[in-house]
Amino acid sequence: MKNKKIINAVSATILALFALLTLFLSSSVIFDWFGIRAKEGNYVLFIVWANFICSILYLFAAYGFLIRTKWTFWILIIALSVLIIAFIALQFHISNGGIYEEKTIGAMVFRMLVTLIFSLLAFYNINKQLKKP
Repeated sequence: MKNKKIINAVSATILALFALLTLFLSSSVIFDWFGIRAKEGNYVLFIVWANFICSILYLFAAYGFLIRTKWTFWILIIALSVLIIAFIALQFHISNGGIYEEKTIGAMVFRMLVTLIFSLLAFYNINKQLKKP
């Protein structure tokens, strides 16, 4: 039981840091803070917005890890769905000749994997734990 609390606390901390970094970077591109927009090159705006939305969902999920609630898993599944839909849209964008950065594809795959891992952690450390009598 104590190990699950530690795993949840560590998960919450890492997810919160990931969320804050994502929030900073995506909002910097959207609102052109600190000249980051120019440094990003050929960014795809709907991908940046998807990341921005997911960063907010990640913050809620980090809180959910701390208080160990069932909805943590579902928030992460929603974030994963947003990322998958954005990735599919990115593939259409690319196939129609849209400009993009190569690093965007790798970043999206990485972000989807991270979200999937946190979803599985939430499912096995929170949802399974709450079902036990």
